[in-house]
Amino acid sequence: MKKILRRTAIGISLAAVLVMSASCTSWFKDLNEDKTINWSADKLYSEARDALDDSNWSQAEEYYTKLESRYPFGRYAQQAQIEMAYAYWKDGDPDQAIQACDRFLRSYPNHPASDYVLYMKALATLNEDNGFFSRITRQDISDRDAEAARTAWDIFRELVTKYPDSRYAPEARRRLNQLILAQANHEIKVSRYYFVRHAYVAAIQRAQRVITDYPRTPYRDEALQILEDSYKALGMKDREADLKRVIEMNKPEEKTVAE
Repeated sequence: MKKILRRTAIGISLAAVLVMSASCTSWFKDLNEDKTINWSADKLYSEARDALDDSNWSQAEEYYTKLESRYPFGRYAQQAQIEMAYAYWKDGDPDQAIQACDRFLRSYPNHPASDYVLYMKALATLNEDNGFFSRITRQDISDRDAEAARTAWDIFRELVTKYPDSRYAPEARRRLNQLILAQANHEIKVSRYYFVRHAYVAAIQRAQRVITDYPRTPYRDEALQILEDSYKALGMKDREADLKRVIEMNKPEEKTVAE
């Protein structure tokens, strides 16, 4: 019995040694195959930038990651984080891009490029490379897209508030207007959807959201009409009458043509 146990122990030990040996061999092999192992910070950044310029996003991400891990306090560290976030975004990985932007903004809140990083974060939130803006300009967005639009609106708003003179501020303001119109139209579509299916309470909630959140959009008048019609369908005559008065007050005055 003791011999059997001894042989088993020896077998386990040998297996462990073999596993460790294989792991070490693999580690040294990877080390030897890593051509960047002796690269300087200048060399890593130069190669990462070349990969970025060539639209080789995954290669750029790899080099920027190595640059940041090996030289975290070097003169390229901050720029590497910015460009890595851009590479993630262009590589179709908006979540990683957003995380990289957030990490940069936490680490360097007063960096001269903070406005650009905010702008990039908003674009990544919209996932524009996947056609988000083409969808919202057609005024056809889903609830999930609407949530992303609201988040992006907050980011664009932060950009124009903190950096009103930024080179990205005019474009951010234009996109803010686009997002407001898209979101208002989305709410109207949903309200209309509920109304035609006789879900009047839900229709009222969505129409009220248009009036409270987007009162200066062209969709306000339709929202008021949906409210009136919904209250009428529910038999709520007092509120229906109130809405009639509000609609009348908001009608543009008719101009008489002089003879």
